[in-house]
Amino acid sequence: MLERRTVVKGLGALPLATVLADPGQSRAAAETLTPVTLDTPGGRTVAAALARPAETPAPAVVLIHEWWGLNDQIKTMAAELAAAGYVALAIDLMNGHVATTPEDAQGLVSRVDDQAARDTLVGWIDWLRHQPFCSGRVATLGWCFGGGWSLQASLATPVDATVIYYGRVVAPAETLAALKGPVLGHFANRDVFITPTMVNGFQTEMARAGKPLDLYRYDADHAFANPTGHNYHRDDAQLAWQRTLAFLAANLK
Repeated sequence: MLERRTVVKGLGALPLATVLADPGQSRAAAETLTPVTLDTPGGRTVAAALARPAETPAPAVVLIHEWWGLNDQIKTMAAELAAAGYVALAIDLMNGHVATTPEDAQGLVSRVDDQAARDTLVGWIDWLRHQPFCSGRVATLGWCFGGGWSLQASLATPVDATVIYYGRVVAPAETLAALKGPVLGHFANRDVFITPTMVNGFQTEMARAGKPLDLYRYDADHAFANPTGHNYHRDDAQLAWQRTLAFLAANLK
């Protein structure tokens, strides 16, 4: 995440990574978001957190959290995107649960129902397109667990752009043919979960499907863009976020 940006009004000129790594500052940023709920096409009631830019209508970005759940880190990223001129919706695939240990996070992931997750994502994307404060253009953006679901959301319903941070990307060309917009991927060469072999396969299948892909590899470990984790790499995180903002601007604005 970008070091040199100011996050949100009222927090001062603090680097984004500093805010994310400080629980108090991150909580302050998270509290600027508005809780929203939705009755999905599948008849479920789901929750999310909404950040709106100063000027609307504006393009929208759906943020999908890591395996920790919808925590203050992801809400802070939504606030940052709103400051950059986007409607930012941080959705929740963990039914309000937030983990603080890897063991708890793995437990949350194991309870995610794929059909329910798709129902949630499709519902929120459709909801955004019909809001008067949204221009109608929507992208998905996710990290790790959420990176995989960023791709799955874009396969389930048309979006204008997809951003994946080291998420699971196992899909054949025949499935990827459903994509309607370009994809941006950030991956780590030392990732033992989302391995270079998996990423190579994704690149091959995207080419076979004839779909546009901007793919960047970093000499880093999994979750290199998370300042709250042990694998954070400042320079790579900053570069990846700059590329993300440029990609969103090119495809949404």
